[in-house]
Amino acid sequence: MLGLLDLVAGIATPLLDRLFPDPAQKAAAALEVAKLQQEGAFKEIDNQLQLNLAQIEQNKVESQSEDLFKSGWRPAVGWVCVLAFAYAGLGRPLIPFVAGLFGYTSPPLPPIDDVFTQLLFGMLGLGGMRTFEKMKK
Repeated sequence: MLGLLDLVAGIATPLLDRLFPDPAQKAAAALEVAKLQQEGAFKEIDNQLQLNLAQIEQNKVESQSEDLFKSGWRPAVGWVCVLAFAYAGLGRPLIPFVAGLFGYTSPPLPPIDDVFTQLLFGMLGLGGMRTFEKMKK
């Protein structure tokens, strides 16, 4: 939406030069175009803000729910990340070592890719942001 407004403003400027040869009239018309452009931009920002606020309210409702499938998905994602990092940091190197101590050979274990790292950092960032919001009130 914002790109469309910029396009219209870009087209309107040369038209103002042709339609209003008087500098005062041209300035007044340019001011009106700028006001319309700004109102459109503010409407888009306000719409996005309203969507974000609605999502925050939905998140609050979900987190307070007694239903495990509504309130438990965030902790479940966190625990999956913890288990993946435990496997990558402890299990994957220790399983072959312990198996070797008992005379067994373990097959090559699959690695954990960067998806869990990205997920964990995203969750930690959101948690940190929420903590900051609580402190700021």
